[in-house]
Amino acid sequence: MNGNITEDFGFFRVAAATPRVKVADVEFNKEEASRLMDKAAADGVSLLVFPELNITGYTCADLFGQGLLIGKAWEALKELALRTRGKSIAVVAGCPVEHCGRLYNCAAVLSRGEVKGIVPKVYLPTYNEFYESRWFASGKDYMGEPSDHEGIPFGTNLLFKIGKATFAIEICEDLWTPVPPSSFHALAGAEILVNPSASNEVLMKHVYRKELVANQSARTISAYVYASSGYGESTQDLVFAGSSMIYENGSRLAANPRFSLESNLTEADVDLEKLDALRRKHNSFEGYSPDGTPDVVYGRKYRTVWLSEDAGTDFGKKLLRHVEAHPFVPGDEAEIDKRAKEITNIQVMGLATRLEHIGCRTAVIGISGGLDSTLALLVTALAFDRLGWDRKRIIGVTMPGFGTTKRTHSNASDLMTALGITQMEIPIAPSVRQHFEDIGQSEDVHDTTYENCQARERTQILMDISNKESGIVVGTGDLSELALGWCTYNGDHMSMYAVNMSIPKTLVKYLVRWAALYHFSDDRAGDRTAKDILLDIVDTPISPELTPADEYGNIKQKTEDLVGPYELHDFFLYNFFRFGFSPAKIRFLALKAFEGRQEYPEEVIDKWLHKFFWRFFSQQFKRSCLPDGPKVGSVTLSPRGDWRMPSDAKYALWISDLDK
Repeated sequence: MNGNITEDFGFFRVAAATPRVKVADVEFNKEEASRLMDKAAADGVSLLVFPELNITGYTCADLFGQGLLIGKAWEALKELALRTRGKSIAVVAGCPVEHCGRLYNCAAVLSRGEVKGIVPKVYLPTYNEFYESRWFASGKDYMGEPSDHEGIPFGTNLLFKIGKATFAIEICEDLWTPVPPSSFHALAGAEILVNPSASNEVLMKHVYRKELVANQSARTISAYVYASSGYGESTQDLVFAGSSMIYENGSRLAANPRFSLESNLTEADVDLEKLDALRRKHNSFEGYSPDGTPDVVYGRKYRTVWLSEDAGTDFGKKLLRHVEAHPFVPGDEAEIDKRAKEITNIQVMGLATRLEHIGCRTAVIGISGGLDSTLALLVTALAFDRLGWDRKRIIGVTMPGFGTTKRTHSNASDLMTALGITQMEIPIAPSVRQHFEDIGQSEDVHDTTYENCQARERTQILMDISNKESGIVVGTGDLSELALGWCTYNGDHMSMYAVNMSIPKTLVKYLVRWAALYHFSDDRAGDRTAKDILLDIVDTPISPELTPADEYGNIKQKTEDLVGPYELHDFFLYNFFRFGFSPAKIRFLALKAFEGRQEYPEEVIDKWLHKFFWRFFSQQFKRSCLPDGPKVGSVTLSPRGDWRMPSDAKYALWISDLDK
C-alpha cells in the first residue's frame, strides 16, 4: 500500500504500549520492549509508542545521577533500534540522554535499525509529588533549530514521516501546560501527536487526563497517542496504572485496561484522510503569537525526518476502529435523552424567535400522520408554550388525497386533538382532478406529474391559509429528503420556516419516540394518549402517500422501496459531507459498518450508493433555494450555511471512482 490512498483509504495503524518494567533493570526493560515491538509489527502497526523513560523506568529518582545507568540505557536504546531493521515500523521509546553536559528526559524515534531523532521534554514538573528538575534539564534550549547528538537530530521541533503519516512528540507534562508543544507541532503539519508519559494515579486524575487528551486532539484536529507507565514502576510513594489511550479529533478510538499486571498493547487505526479533510475545511486551523507572528514562521523552524514506508497494513482484513452505522443517532438511551433535549431546544428557539420577530399571529402546518410533520408539529407546540401563546393559534391542516390511509389520517387527527391545536381538513381530490383536466393528465397514470400535482396543491392551500390568518407555514421536510431531492420543487420543498431542515430521517424517528416517552405522554385524544399516537407514527412505514393504497387500505407506496433505506443514505451523506470521503471509501466503510446485516449485501450497498450520488448531484437545484431554518447538527445543506454547490455540477467523477 505504501501511502496509496486508493488502497488504504487514509488509515494508519498506531499502538500505545504499556510494558511491565523493573526499575533500573535496563536489560529486562529492553527485552520486554522488544517483545512488544515484535507483536506490534506482526499486527501491522506502523507507529508504536512506549511510556516515558520506559528503558530505565520513570521512578529511578537519584539513580539518574549514575553514569552507569545512563550509559547502559543508551546502549539498550541503540540495540532496540537495531531490532527495527527490516521492519516498516517507527518506535518511540523513552530514555534518559546526556547531551552537552546535561541530562535530558527524552523520547527517541527508532526506525530501520537506527535512532532517527531525539526529542527532549520541555516542561519538567517540580511540584507536589514530582521533582524532575532535580535530575533533568529542560529541552526549551532546543526549541529552535535542532542540535545533533552523535549525528542524530536532537530537539523539540522535529517532525517524523513514515509513509503518508507525519507525527511529532511531546512528553507527559508538556500536555498539561497552557500552550502544549503539540499545538505548534500540529500547525507545523503533524497529524499524529505522540505522548510518552508517566502519569500516576490519584482520585479523579484519570478523568481529567482523558479530558486533556480528548480536548487536545480536538483542538489540533489530530490523532493523539498517549502511552503511560504501568506495572513495575516503584510504588514507594505513587501508583502507576498504565493509562494508555488513543484519541482522534476528540473521540476515543481505544484505551487499555488500567491496573493490569501484564504488558499490553492498545492498537487503533487512525484516519489521516479524515483529519486532513477537517483541517482543510476549518480555515481557523492556524495560530498567531501575541505579537501577530503567524504559525508559518514557526513552521519553518521544524525539521522533517524521513523514516520509512508504513507497514502496508491490510485494513480490509481487519479495521481497528468502530465504524458507526448510524452516525446521526446517539448510541444509548441516556445520550439520546441529552441530545434530544438539545436538538429540540435549538428548533424551538429558532421558531419562537422567528414567530415573535415578525409579529406572527399563527403557525400553519400540514399534518399527514407521518414522521416529519409530526416532529414539526411537536416543535411548534413547544415553541408556542415557550412564548406563552395559546396552542389554538396553531392551525393543523389535514389534506387527504388519493393515497391517504385511514391509519395516517386518524393519527394526524388524534394528534392534533391531543395537543389542543386548531384543526382544519381540506380534501384535495376535487381540486387536483380539476387541475388534471386543465393540463390533460389522466388520473390513471400514476407518474411524477400525478404525484407532484397533489404536493403542490397542498402547499398552495397552506400558503393561502397562512396569508388569510396572518401566519407562516412551518416546513416539515428533513435533511435526508433534501439530500436526495425527495421533495416536490415548490411543493413540500417550500415553506416560510423549515424547522426540520437539518434533522436526518434516522434521527427524526428517535426524536418523535423521545417526545412520546418524555414530553407529551399525558396529552390525550379520547381513549388514545399522545404517547400511543406518536409511537404508532414511529412504526408507520415512511410514505408520501401520493398513490392509492392497496386493496386492504394499507400504504402501498413506500419511500424506502423507491429511493433506498434511509439508514444507508444517512450514512453516505454523513461521510460524504462531513469528511469529503470518496465514494470508494464510503463503500468500504459501509461494508464495515453494516457487516453481518443480511439485508445489506455488497450489491445492495453498491446499488443505493450509486443512487445516492445520482440524486445528490441532480437535485442540487432544490437545495439552492431552501427556506430559512435552524442549523442543528454538523451536517446541513442550506446554501446560506454549510453547502454551496453548482446545480449543474457533473457527478461522473464520483461514479467512476465507485465503479472502479
